[in-house]
Amino acid sequence: MSVNSVLDAERVWAALDGFQIEVPSWGFANTGTRFGKFLQSGAATSIEEKFADTAEVNALTGASPTVALHVLWDLPGGLADVPAIQALEKKYGIKSGSINPNLFQEAEYKYGSIANPSAEIRAMALAHLLDSVAIGRKLGSRDVSLWIADGSNYPGTQSIRKRIGWMEEVLSATHAALSDDQRMLVEYKPFEPAFYHTDIADWGMALELARRAGPRAQVLVDTGHHYQGTNIEQIVAWLLHLGALGGFHFNDRKYADDDLTLGSIDPYQVFRIFHEILSADSAEQAGIAFMIDQSHNLKGKVEAMVQSVVTAQELYAKAALVDRATLADLQQQCRLVEAEECFRSAFWQDVRPLVRDWRQSRGLPTEPLKALADSGYVQRISQERGSKNARSVSSYA
Repeated sequence: MSVNSVLDAERVWAALDGFQIEVPSWGFANTGTRFGKFLQSGAATSIEEKFADTAEVNALTGASPTVALHVLWDLPGGLADVPAIQALEKKYGIKSGSINPNLFQEAEYKYGSIANPSAEIRAMALAHLLDSVAIGRKLGSRDVSLWIADGSNYPGTQSIRKRIGWMEEVLSATHAALSDDQRMLVEYKPFEPAFYHTDIADWGMALELARRAGPRAQVLVDTGHHYQGTNIEQIVAWLLHLGALGGFHFNDRKYADDDLTLGSIDPYQVFRIFHEILSADSAEQAGIAFMIDQSHNLKGKVEAMVQSVVTAQELYAKAALVDRATLADLQQQCRLVEAEECFRSAFWQDVRPLVRDWRQSRGLPTEPLKALADSGYVQRISQERGSKNARSVSSYA
């Protein structure tokens, strides 16, 4: 083995040892599009089945020991459901990850939740947020992740400025309920379901709302929530610089918020994002939460999740191979072609042999997707859940 390959192996192994990416409970359930739902016989139909699927993904990849929970879909009884979740954590060796409130599904939220003109509906939304904070505290979950679907479809139909104030009030009250070891992550999205104006449309709005809420609020970046051509890694660099990057929802897209599997369209973009993170100092990196948020409604549920985690590991390993000292020197000298080639050479390197060696050394399957296929797990759950999924036509998750 050459000196360079030894150094490469050390970098990759160190990176993978520290890399974890959370999987979403709803990624194992039946999903579809706004035109309909596509049922899969192996899709999870209960929170226990979601924990079981997460445990399978983690056993195959060694990178996903937590599952993100959606309050209405996974804990419809609120705090009363916490003991059942804790029992599942113990049974499957999986911990509850980020807590995700639902402020978009109820009929009352037709004109908004925390930015609704009705004080009564805003109070309803705040009560749900406070319940979500309490659930997170009971489960020992650090992050409460907020995606606010509020907005309007037609000019002049809502007061944009009043809605800013209403959001500030609700988010500040939510932040005040956080314990010292909890965080509130504020997500943004330029459009959909609102098409004229979305109340939290970009990272600047999310950042300012987080700042005004309090010191334990940060920004969450969903890679699909950007206009075409947006330089997401530049946003990441700014949020790192400002100490405001809380975490990610990773997915991919071709046109809009397609929620395709991670790296399926533009793996180079994910590599560039990981490079910015690995270029930051250790303190800035420490608090960043990586999570998958994708709607693989055509791919098999567990297979797609394993594929995404494996892709994330490989792209993270590639980013770890960037020779940052050499790159910095070339950048300082404005040696453009050489700097770009130094950067791109890490992306083009085939890290799969190194990742396989790491997996073998950690007692993991060297080929997770093949191991999943050979295990018969998907076939078994498809048989066990098939009849339930054939009857499932109304529940999104």
